[in-house]
Order: sequence, then C-alpha cells, then structure tokens
Amino acid sequence: MARPNDPGFNKVFNDPIHGHIELEPLLVKIINTPQFQRLKNIKQLGGAYYVFPGASHNRFEHSIGVGYLAGELAKSLQKKQRQDEPKITERDILCVQIAGLCHDLGHGPFSHLFDGMFIPEVHPELAGKWTHEQASLDMLDHLLEVNKLNLEDYQLVLPMDLIFIKELIDGPKPKDPQDPDAEWPYKGRPEEKSFLYEIVSNKRNGIDVDKWDYFARDCHHLGIKNSFDHNRFIKFARVCKVDGRWQICTREQEVGNLYDFFHTRNSLHRRAYQHKVTNIVETMITEAFVLADRHLTFKGAEGKDFTMSTAIGDMVAYTKLTDNVFEQILFSTSTELDDPRKVRELTEARDILKNVLSRRLYKCVGQFYSAEEIKVTMAMHRQLAGDQGNPPGNNLSPFDFVVKVIKMNYGLKEKNPIDHVRFYHKSDPTTAFKIPSGQVSTLIPGHFQEWLIQVYCKRTDVEGEILRAAWDRLENWPQLSMNQPEPEADEGPNST
Repeated sequence: MARPNDPGFNKVFNDPIHGHIELEPLLVKIINTPQFQRLKNIKQLGGAYYVFPGASHNRFEHSIGVGYLAGELAKSLQKKQRQDEPKITERDILCVQIAGLCHDLGHGPFSHLFDGMFIPEVHPELAGKWTHEQASLDMLDHLLEVNKLNLEDYQLVLPMDLIFIKELIDGPKPKDPQDPDAEWPYKGRPEEKSFLYEIVSNKRNGIDVDKWDYFARDCHHLGIKNSFDHNRFIKFARVCKVDGRWQICTREQEVGNLYDFFHTRNSLHRRAYQHKVTNIVETMITEAFVLADRHLTFKGAEGKDFTMSTAIGDMVAYTKLTDNVFEQILFSTSTELDDPRKVRELTEARDILKNVLSRRLYKCVGQFYSAEEIKVTMAMHRQLAGDQGNPPGNNLSPFDFVVKVIKMNYGLKEKNPIDHVRFYHKSDPTTAFKIPSGQVSTLIPGHFQEWLIQVYCKRTDVEGEILRAAWDRLENWPQLSMNQPEPEADEGPNST
C-alpha cells in the first residue's frame, strides 16, 4: 500500500535475482522516465557480452536491484535500532532507496568502457576527473526537472534530502573515516547518521549494496558461482559506535563470509571483467568510438549539436547516448562527407566494428601479473616489435601493439578491507571489535593488490610463431620498464 499522502501506488517487480520486489510510488515514477529507461540500452558488462553469451543484462535491472537492496538494509537496521542509537526515519529510507536506484544514471555506452577508456582517450585532461558518478548527479537533476518530479510531494524535505541523495551517490570522501577527530564532510545528514553513508557506496571498506547486486547478477548471467550471501549479511547487520562514529557492523561469525565477498570480487575481475578477450573487444570498440567521435552528433538543449565526447556536458544530448552508437557507426555512410579525413576515419571505425562482429580480433600476445606497478614506455613497444634482430618476415611496428596495465585489488588498494570492518558478539551486540586476519585463517592472502599486464597485437595476419618470439623478448620487461627512459620525441600507441 502507498502512504496516505503519496500520489500513486507501490509496484511489484519480478526480478530474476531478488524475486518479487515492491517499490515506493516515487521510485516507480523515477523508473518510468526516459532518463532511467535509457539504462535498458546500456549493458552492465560492456564488451564482456562478446565473450560471455549470457552477459546481456543491463544497467536498468541492476539499478532497480540496488534500490531494492538499499531499502532492505536500511529497513533491517531500523528494526534493530535501540533507543540510544540515531533514529532511522522513513525519509532516510526513501532517500537511500532513491540513491541506490539512481547511482548509475550517468553511465555511458558500454558502461565503464566510456568513462574509463573512451573519455580519457579523447579528453586526457578529464582522466580521473570526469566520472559516471558525477554524470549521475547531473542526470538526476535533469530527470527531476524535465519530468516535473517534486520530491516534496513525497514527504521529502528540500534541499536537505536532495543533497543527502547526491552525497550517497558520490559524496565527498572523509579524510580518515577511522579517525574520530576527522572533520565530518557531509551536509545531507549529521555525523550521528554516518552509517547511512555506508549503504549505497561504502568508502570505508567497500561493502555496499551496489556490489551485492552486481556480484549476484553478474555471477548469474556469467555462469560463475557467487560465494557471498548478502541476505545473511542483512540479517546480522546492526549499528554500533566505533571510535565515536556509528558504523554498520556484523556478527563475528560472518568474517569468513566477508572474505568470500572480496574473493568473489577478485574472481569476477580475473575471470570476466579483465578477461583478455573482453579487454581486446573493448579496446577495439574504444578505437572505433574515437575515430567516429566527430562524425556522430546528438541534439542537446536548445537544438545544439554535440559529439559523443562533448555530450557529457549536456544531459539532453547525453540521454540519447547508449550502446546503440555501436550500430550507428556500423551502419553509417560517409558519402555525404566532403572531407577525405572524415571519410577515412568513419570507414576505419566501421571496419573495426565489423571485425569485432566477425571475430577478427586483435591477438593476445601474453599476460602476466606483477607485484609492482609497471610504467608503459615506447621502449617496450620497440622490444615487442623486435627493432633489433627481427626474425625473417617480421615487419611488425611498435604501433602494432597495445599494452594494458590493470590494477587488481580487494577494493582498498594495498590494504586488507576486513581491517576496516567491525564485528560484534551475540552476547554483547553493543560492543564492536576488530578481527585480525591471523585469527581467521592462515590461508588468507598476505598481499591485496597487484597489476595485470596484457599485451595485444593489432595485426591479425601475423603468425603465432612471430608473436611468441615477441613475447620471449619480454623476459626482462619489468626491469626495462623501470629503468629505461622514455625518448621525448616519440608518440606511443594507444595504451593504458
């Protein structure tokens, strides 16, 4: 049933992961907007769909799942709250649900490919600065305005609750959440409700409902076992005071479940998100997007035209940016273009996407893991191409190779995220404590961060023997990458 003063009624969604879920009228109103429906055309795992046939799910269903789980966790904490704890209100719960629902509104075509690969390539000055979270805040404002959704009609208070929702999606990061003297950086809710900021995007230890949903949903569609039980975590979660701040804590017996949580995250990255063919496909699609960027236009506010890369500054244009740009490039024509360079770029972009569909993919030369970060230099590309002592018939260029350096960790760089989790004993649910890894198991990893280095060759006509020879030349690559200076006059190929 809807609340007495709420316009509209609750709606039940049948979700393949969470079953029948019931959402508030305001959440349903948000879902039924063009800005939210756009997420149906953005695949959750981007290029992984070209490797895993089941990975066809999208940001739409994931966002609904996160909104639902955010509400479930908040309601569970509300039921368990004691008199000495900060009161969780119905407004708090609704804000948390909206944040979970809208946290991915700003994703571009092929999800993380857009903000992690395409935008840094065409706008290097925005690398690490423009994020899909920031775009989600812009899209949320746009959604509320153009659809005339007044949050006050649903018993929310402006501007405080809207500020709170935005902070839940992408708020400021505390200087040190473990330091009781650290300045409280949020404005939407007072410090006594600090635990609410751990539900959607947990900056303290990474355990949040966003990951709960995509772990379960991605594993389901990828055919990978999910060893983490989020429903069990919700059952045992409660609020405790830790160093002057209220935090979400769990039973001490759940420590193994949480190590499974981070193991699942690492496993998904190794087996799917950073799969060598997934990264090859996304590298090729990115190259096609860069070539076609200037030749696709999207109408924005006041009828102004924007390209893919400039649409991030106009939400009217950005709403039209989905995975469909793949087909727009693939089926585009260049006969109307009078600039030979534009014709060449669009033709090359189409050819790359045709190769993706025909499985004429770049070849993986090899991959390895490093305990230390490796800087990619032009010297590496020369070594791969074999500038000195080329095998017979090897006419490879340094620019025929792509080198990717991918950071892999448990979510908190080199730190063990469990060190930032607090537990309670069932005999004393008010006292939180830390569980050292040595008390859990001797099999727990000792290191929590590494780098995956993948090397691809763009030439599909090169014999495997030549590629093996190129890989063999990298025997001392880590030492070379750390010690050999980069020639200033060289412009290296696209690599991350």
